Amino acid sequence: MSVNGEAVRVGPGTGRADEPGWEVDPDDDWALAVVATVGRQLKLRREAAGMRVPEFAVAVGYGEDLVYKIESGKRIPRPEYLDTADEVLGAGGLVAAMKEDVRKVRYPKKVRDLAQMEARAVEVQLYDPVNLHGLLQTPEYARALFRMRRPRYAEEEIERGVAARVARKAVFDREAAPELSFVQDEWTLRRRLGGLDVVRAQLEHLLTVAQLPNVEIQVMPMDREEHAGADGGIEVLKFDDGTACGRSPAVAGGRPVTDPRQLRILELRYGIIRAQALTPLESTAFIERLLGET
Repeated sequence: MSVNGEAVRVGPGTGRADEPGWEVDPDDDWALAVVATVGRQLKLRREAAGMRVPEFAVAVGYGEDLVYKIESGKRIPRPEYLDTADEVLGAGGLVAAMKEDVRKVRYPKKVRDLAQMEARAVEVQLYDPVNLHGLLQTPEYARALFRMRRPRYAEEEIERGVAARVARKAVFDREAAPELSFVQDEWTLRRRLGGLDVVRAQLEHLLTVAQLPNVEIQVMPMDREEHAGADGGIEVLKFDDGTACGRSPAVAGGRPVTDPRQLRILELRYGIIRAQALTPLESTAFIERLLGET
């Protein structure tokens, strides 16, 4: 089977094609270095095994063009590619072990940077007026959002975006999990994005997340006559050393800020938004009612 002119592997018995890999961001120096090193190691092992590219491509079940791109550091190999290459080359797990090296560079640099900050945060305050916040999205809901973007994303880009969004959810699984506060406008819960099945699963997920002891989800009703979040979303991350980082379209043009005065503005606005919204208990009851109507 071919996708964009490149042969791709079809899982046995699944009838489903696996996307061949991901492009490397040319502005991401660290990712370029990691992928170039992995590609060079794959090429050296292939040559040491006495296999030419056409022979190796047939053995692993992928196209020659993809093999060349991976070995030259132009594509990020998927985990299953490395697993298969390990078996074909008889590497005893050494090639498969490189999955850990490429795992993080699979995601865009800005996503990695944000995930690293979330991993250090002890308190996170989030308000998203447009969609459900990424940390709250189910994979199906996230996939539906990516598919609605115009110009259209290729399926490969969609799956990469979904994987990156899901990876950020590791913040919920940390041993010392941060305090997480979310405020969502009512209309972001009422839209039928992705269809009723996707929406129902998403609302059920919100109710599950809301039960976590370190998570508070609040709903801003549409009938409020005052709304401190009219200027856009807000993100504030606080760290255990007393520092913080925030972002909002209304402050510094949406760039991350650490200046105490600008952070105070963001925290003030977020505090007012929380006061104007339903309480966490009222919000849970509201989501339950909405789920019953869906």
